[in-house]
Amino acid sequence: MFASTVWPHHQRSRFIPNRIPGSREEGAWLSDRQLGSLVRADEVDTLKSPIPTQIISNGEYLPSKRTAQQKEVEARIAALADDTGKQLGMSRRRFLAGSGGVAAAFISMNEVFGHFFDVSPVELFGAAHAAEAVPRDLFVFDDQLHMIRQTMPGPGALRALAQGQGSVAENAGFKNNPFNAEGLPDELGSPWKAWNPALGQTPIEGANFYLAQFIKDVYLDSQVSVAILSNAPLGLFQAPSEDKPRIPRSVDESLTAMNLTGYQTAAVRDFVNNIAGSKRLLAHGQIFPSKQNLGFMQQQIDQFHPDSWKGYNIAYTAKVDDDATSPMKQWRLDDEQIAYSTYELIKKNRGELKAHPGFFNICIHKGLAPIAPDTPEQGSPIDIPKAARDWPEFNFIIYHACFGPRFFNTEAMQAIVSGKQRDGVPDIRWVTQFAQLAAPLKNVYAEIGTTFASCAITFPNLCAHMLGQLMKYMGPDRIIFGSDAVWYGAPQWQIEAFWCFHIPEDMAKKYGYPRLTANDKRKILGINSANLYKLPVDGRISADSPYKPVPKDYMRRVPDRLKSVLEFPGFAKPGADRGAFENRFIMPQDNLAALRSDYLEAGGLPNNTRYGWVRKR
Repeated sequence: MFASTVWPHHQRSRFIPNRIPGSREEGAWLSDRQLGSLVRADEVDTLKSPIPTQIISNGEYLPSKRTAQQKEVEARIAALADDTGKQLGMSRRRFLAGSGGVAAAFISMNEVFGHFFDVSPVELFGAAHAAEAVPRDLFVFDDQLHMIRQTMPGPGALRALAQGQGSVAENAGFKNNPFNAEGLPDELGSPWKAWNPALGQTPIEGANFYLAQFIKDVYLDSQVSVAILSNAPLGLFQAPSEDKPRIPRSVDESLTAMNLTGYQTAAVRDFVNNIAGSKRLLAHGQIFPSKQNLGFMQQQIDQFHPDSWKGYNIAYTAKVDDDATSPMKQWRLDDEQIAYSTYELIKKNRGELKAHPGFFNICIHKGLAPIAPDTPEQGSPIDIPKAARDWPEFNFIIYHACFGPRFFNTEAMQAIVSGKQRDGVPDIRWVTQFAQLAAPLKNVYAEIGTTFASCAITFPNLCAHMLGQLMKYMGPDRIIFGSDAVWYGAPQWQIEAFWCFHIPEDMAKKYGYPRLTANDKRKILGINSANLYKLPVDGRISADSPYKPVPKDYMRRVPDRLKSVLEFPGFAKPGADRGAFENRFIMPQDNLAALRSDYLEAGGLPNNTRYGWVRKR
């Protein structure tokens, strides 16, 4: 997930000056003046394009006004939708909710920005007529999904990131974006938007991020065959007796503040797999490095058996002393005093590999940092080579491919335009360095969650360079697809965008980028991850395939035990049950009929609504 962190007060003041101590703005991201320049995206977006036409803030940074190019893309989509819809006897809304709407968006983007998407005008008339449509037999393994516990408003930073400016972000104390404190524009001139298209402004049952919408987005509205549910220990802790949030001092404090604990992640995994009768969802365990945290790491293994591991260098998860009053620290992969004891514990539990073949997959968030120091804790890849060589039995899957340090990276575009290079290719901060360092390291992989999603719709030129460099140095066998959904709604639009995307020939020739073939895309979208987790590669979702459908009445099947674990209203209070690993949730096996086909046959359609914040027009 593209993660965020909240700085200690002395760090925050460097980037957000002139805040009155004790005021609402002191620890906030956006000032009152900035808030006054924004409106809700869902209230002004009348087109409902299947592909976003501007950056919509999630509450972390200030968006600039829409550019002429963005307006042109939206106007062309509207014109194509009206004309083609009329020929097909469809309303604009109905046309844009189908495959023709996706084609209209890609055609319009090509016309304005240059040819970055492989799409034909015939695709406007439906997938049955489209040679370039996403194959129905495409196996998609989404390496990064997120949801939150039912009554948890986030970690505040993630909630603000996903929802944009509004009451929830304001109540959490976030008013401006440390990822782009200067309000710099991206390639399309808009530095902030919320990417989750279905999240409401209040924590309500059925909203995005919660179990019901999570299952619909992933298993009904997309072609995802298998996915990994992740978790993010990025929240601050605030005790009832304390005036302000602070960095957690222990694992227990961190668990109360995070969007989803490892235990809850595993409970959702077990529920989905049991109602489907097949392995449709995997679960990350959480890396809390250092000797002081080994007990918690072993507890996760013993009680809910992670399928792989997720760690955040940027998060305060390393306890480096025995002082109960000292805060936990950020960490780096090659720190022999902090990280290596955790690696050794995972290695000693190698018996888990029999039932969980991805147990030695170490997934690490790097990049997308709110501040820009060249340190491994923020996203620099310099700690990867030593760790990968010292622990060759592990696969190090680097999430976001170190893209950073900011979202909608104007800095990266400026580097390309200015001609700044690293060994003959444009120097995309941390990404280029990572790809070149990882080239000889066969146990290092690049995951592109958020990195691809943000670039494809806002930096298509940058996106082509990013994919080209990963292909050139690491090859198509070591790039992993992740959507970072459901922060941005259902993953399907990203799957379709990736399948259509290509690297322009002139760019490939100039910089030696390999061609991104259909076979390469199949590897990246699913086969590579299937190999890492030793799963069958079969894109069919049917009663006789390895991947069986989730039943359409899945919400009726949620037992009270799981409602309690995920803190459904009326079943548990926030923070309750967080340590009850001994009560691991297990459902009886239940084989059910096809779900996705039933849903589509019943006329189910995405609503293409995006919740967040944009500049007033």
